[in-house]
This record gives sequence, C-alpha cells and structure tokens, in this order.
Amino acid sequence: MARRKKLYEGKAKILYEGPEPGTLVQYFKDDATAYNAEKKGVIDGKGVLNNRLSEYFMKGLGQIGVPTHLIKRLNMREQLIRSVEIIPLEVVVRNTAAGSLSKRLGIAEGTALPRPIIEFCYKDDALGDPLVSEEHIIAFGWAAQQDLDDMVALALRVNDFMSGIMMAVGIRLIDFKIEIGRVWEGDFQRLIVADEISPDSCRLWDIETGRKLDKDVFRRDLGDLADAYTEVARRLGVLPSNVTHTVKPHLIN
Repeated sequence: MARRKKLYEGKAKILYEGPEPGTLVQYFKDDATAYNAEKKGVIDGKGVLNNRLSEYFMKGLGQIGVPTHLIKRLNMREQLIRSVEIIPLEVVVRNTAAGSLSKRLGIAEGTALPRPIIEFCYKDDALGDPLVSEEHIIAFGWAAQQDLDDMVALALRVNDFMSGIMMAVGIRLIDFKIEIGRVWEGDFQRLIVADEISPDSCRLWDIETGRKLDKDVFRRDLGDLADAYTEVARRLGVLPSNVTHTVKPHLIN
C-alpha cells in the first residue's frame, strides 16, 4: 500500500495513519533492543516474523472472545489496526521466575511460581519503565480501579490462551507483557489488547532442553535471534517445517 504519514516510531515498530478514520498501519522493524535500548542491533527478518506471529496470536485471541486492535495483516511487515488510547502501563504476567523478578527477589531463574503474578510498569523509556503499584496507578490517574480489574482479567485470559498454545508445541511460557488500550463505542469505553504479542514481548523456553526462544537470546548473546524466532514460528505452523534462517522466511497466508 502507498506510504502514509508517520505518526510515531518506537524501538521495534512504526505507526502510520490508516486508510480510514480510527485506523492505523503498524510496521514491524528489524531493529532489536535490550536493557532499555542500551544494546541495539538489526536482525534480518525479525520484523517479518514478529508481524506474522503477532497476527497469529491476536487472531487466536479474537476467536476466544478477547478483543484486540488487529483488523488484518496487510503484507509481510504491516498490519491494519484500530487506533486506541494506550493506557501508559505495561502489564506483565509471570508464570516462572526469570529476568528482573529473579534479580529483585533473589529467586532462581526457572522456579515455578505458585500462581501467575501480574505486575504493572509505567511506560516511560527515560525512567526505565519502572515497576508501579495499583496505588500509584489510581493516584496518578493512569487507570481507574475498574480499568485495573478489567486489565487483570484480560491478562489472565491471554495467559491461559498463550500457555496452552505454547505447551502444545513443546514451549514453556515463562512470562510476557502486553499493552492495553481504550476504545470508545458511543459513550462506553472498552479495553482491548494492543501493541503486539511476539517473542519480543514473551519469554519462551523449550520444555525439554530449556533453550531460550525469545529476546533473551539477543540480550545475553546466546546465539542467532532470528533462528530462535523462526523455530517458534515453525512449531506453531506459521512457517513451513523445512525453513531455516539461512533460507529466507516465506510466510504462509
């Protein structure tokens, strides 16, 4: 489609104005960042893989009644999405101790948590997306109590769906983060899952070997990030089984 006016560029995606009011075009970049963009790289094909994987997960959520911003995938790197008012919070769901949780609480990575734990981080790159409590969120007006209750319910439904999908292909869903946005239907507000769901925003470990299949590969210099993402896509049936990263990904419609 013809290039449209750029509205926003983030670390991994660009948003352009959409063809109709209330729509946007979301473009997935090959850029990879870690540690609040202190580490940067360009991974050939990453945007293509994340576009297709995020579409796969968002469509699956829609089929079980979880509302998302996805309208349709346009091409290898772009999606048509609903324009939403993003709540300035990252909603993190943790099933297993890893990453910052392990560092903060001294819990060994890989320790199963007694139940899914939900955390909120304030979206601000300059501050390093700090962890915040529900008291902070309500006091500063980022979301109301009812919003928070609805966000938790959405996050747990996403967790149930994603855990099952991953378990079926031999992958353990360690944790993930999502963003949630507001849309207005007349005078009524509705919360929907926005941004993306991909290996960029999840921790994914092979159940048998513990091999990391997510952005920790890039963060910790554990190998080829595109190979890891391609493995996830292949197991989910998004890519043909004979594709490797040395053969450029060809996506199935």
